[in-house]
Amino acid sequence: MTVRAARPADAAALAEVAAATFGLACPPSTPQAAIDEFIATALSESAFTRYLADPARALLVAETTPGRPFDGYAMLVLGEPADPDVAGALRVRPTVELSKIYVRADGHGRGTAAELLARALEAGRARGAAGMWLGTNQENERAQRFYAKHGFERVGVKRFRLGDRYEDDFVFERPL
Repeated sequence: MTVRAARPADAAALAEVAAATFGLACPPSTPQAAIDEFIATALSESAFTRYLADPARALLVAETTPGRPFDGYAMLVLGEPADPDVAGALRVRPTVELSKIYVRADGHGRGTAAELLARALEAGRARGAAGMWLGTNQENERAQRFYAKHGFERVGVKRFRLGDRYEDDFVFERPL
């Protein structure tokens, strides 16, 4: 497996892996229509084209075989969080958000997420951040265990709008 910086030509492949993985992190009670709407708006090919062109973002892809679908991806967002609940909870500045880190279901437990996270931490440090934060659904215990195993500590809570309802997330942070 190789983890590399995503390129503009990867937008369609990123949208495909995002569509295949986003629902895996949602609570079972999340309506499929809300998941589909989020994928269509925030995880579309055009959305990834914008993300890839944004200098405040860094995207990484994990691939086992070049030219085949990605195994997973991660996205960093540099700068202060806009959410006041997150901003008030964080202790390490400057910070970078681990906005997304998703791996296909058949890649769970194979080290793909750990390698993506290691490279995301490196990318955050390289861009001058002293800390990294993320939000994960309060019902996603698997993700919470993964982040704790990799040095993240729960420091607060935030809300995430998905469809017509709010989801409750824990905010995790770790120094770089």
